[in-house]
Amino acid sequence: MRRHPVHLHRSHLRPLLIGALAIALAAALGITLGAPAARAADVTVQAESYAAQSGVTLETTGDMGGGQNAAFLADGDWMRFDQVDLGPAGRLTVSARIAAATGSGSVELHTGSLTGPLLAVIQTGPTGGWQTWATRSADVTTHPTGVQTVFAVLRSTTPGDFVNINWFSFAGGGDGPAPGWVDVDQTKWQAQLAQFRAMTPAPVLGNAVRVPEFNATCTYSHSKPDDPIVVPGLPGASHMHSFFGNKSTDAFTTTQSLLSNTGTTCTPAKDLSAYWIPTLYERGKAVEPDGMIVYYGSRLPDPTATMPFPEGFRMIAGNAKLQVATPAGSPNQFWCAGAGGEIGRSADGNWPRCASTAKLVYQLVFPDCWDGKHLDSPDHKSHVAFTYDGKCSGAYPVAIPSVSFVISYPTSGSADGFSLASGMASSIHGDFFNAWDTAALGQRVKDCIVQSAKCNSAGTF
Repeated sequence: MRRHPVHLHRSHLRPLLIGALAIALAAALGITLGAPAARAADVTVQAESYAAQSGVTLETTGDMGGGQNAAFLADGDWMRFDQVDLGPAGRLTVSARIAAATGSGSVELHTGSLTGPLLAVIQTGPTGGWQTWATRSADVTTHPTGVQTVFAVLRSTTPGDFVNINWFSFAGGGDGPAPGWVDVDQTKWQAQLAQFRAMTPAPVLGNAVRVPEFNATCTYSHSKPDDPIVVPGLPGASHMHSFFGNKSTDAFTTTQSLLSNTGTTCTPAKDLSAYWIPTLYERGKAVEPDGMIVYYGSRLPDPTATMPFPEGFRMIAGNAKLQVATPAGSPNQFWCAGAGGEIGRSADGNWPRCASTAKLVYQLVFPDCWDGKHLDSPDHKSHVAFTYDGKCSGAYPVAIPSVSFVISYPTSGSADGFSLASGMASSIHGDFFNAWDTAALGQRVKDCIVQSAKCNSAGTF
């Protein structure tokens, strides 16, 4: 039976913060800011107010004033909400207050029926507990207007329950840009796609391994308490990060600064992207990785529709706020690579102890479907999604390379274990800021992923 720890924590508070500093700090704290202009619509729908449902159980929300929440939600469950006013045409920000201890998935919002037009998809993932609440949002540019019937359909490949929902909100912001959403330059993106589609794929060698993949092999560059995605322009505002790739990365990094600073610790040299993770500590001393391989591949049954990343694309995987135990057998855990493997656990059970011939390793996997509209989003995740059915469709129709960091540390560990700059092992996360040469990236996607042929760092078979 699931346990529900109580947290005196409230997410309904919406302070009126103004300016770029406030927006950056709000992103770092996981707060969704409302637009300062008057809204065309601002409607909050409590999860327990459904008119019909399947598979839903209600329970009392643990924090003050939270009311009830829809609990024990699993793949295929749904709720119907009547008389939801979506307001006039224009931008609409759709949010959900969610909580989850394990598992990931999404909430599909449809209008009219369970299979009606897709309004929005809100991504879910662990928040730190079944009563540890966070707000997740999706930006909608085109939607039905006025009063609608809205269906919330739960989707996940996680067995069993994967999320609780407290409420949904629908906030209209007119035609202006939404805070935190960075639109892709469609003219530039279409030119990049035209270049990609015109590329001639290299002939695949007869002995090529038929796996859709290429990589960038990177070494450690530097450490700073900076994060140009979460807290841009604020040096020292983040916990300590270990950076790979572009040697210039700091709090002030932009797409143009990455492209103009050609020093990189990655092979190939045409990958000027920035990659970073929270710094690992052993007995209070930083342990910097002795290497990281960034794999670009595809987990889709049919990788032929995969497109390259647009210039300036960025995203985050993992959750810096997730502080839960990760004993042996838990998902997303550190592990031991090499002869002898794991020989035990740390005293707190959260970290492996490796044989002297093995090293501590972690693999972090990023989403592989994109909305095709935004380079970034307020939580740096809502513009992308993990496929749950083997294809990219709906609000995330563009298949992008499945990025994963494989990080190797020069340590075997001990009973004392480790810590991350962000906290416990469960808080491991990573950031990707794309600054590949578009031709070099496009040719690798065309040759290696589209043709399902394993390539090396040079992009050859």
